[in-house]
Amino acid sequence: MTETPASVTVIEAPVVAAVAAWAAAATTGVVRLEAGVRGLFTTMVRAGRQRWTDMDPAPSEGVRVRRTTSGVLNIDIDVVIAAGTHAAEVGRAVQQRVAGAVLEQTGQAVDAVSVVILDIEPERTS
Repeated sequence: MTETPASVTVIEAPVVAAVAAWAAAATTGVVRLEAGVRGLFTTMVRAGRQRWTDMDPAPSEGVRVRRTTSGVLNIDIDVVIAAGTHAAEVGRAVQQRVAGAVLEQTGQAVDAVSVVILDIEPERTS
């Protein structure tokens, strides 16, 4: 009896980044994702590569994904939050929502989600 080789599905980092960006942006208290200094280069390279291969770039600005040698993911997210929100609570909510969404939508384990709050946007007055 011969065994059929197991198939392996790999979800690429841009897909994971898009899922993470969507989840983070949908978190209460997050105004927007914004590429910090570290993320600018990564965002430009990712968008250039996707355009070069004639793919529409996924909206993932402000998100960086690294896969460890053991295969789990580390995700860094740069956000701007709303004034009047508690920064630590928003950060924890982003971590939980992103880890859950990535696992649910890709089946990939997330080891860590690091949230950097770049700015607090003041409330707009009319």
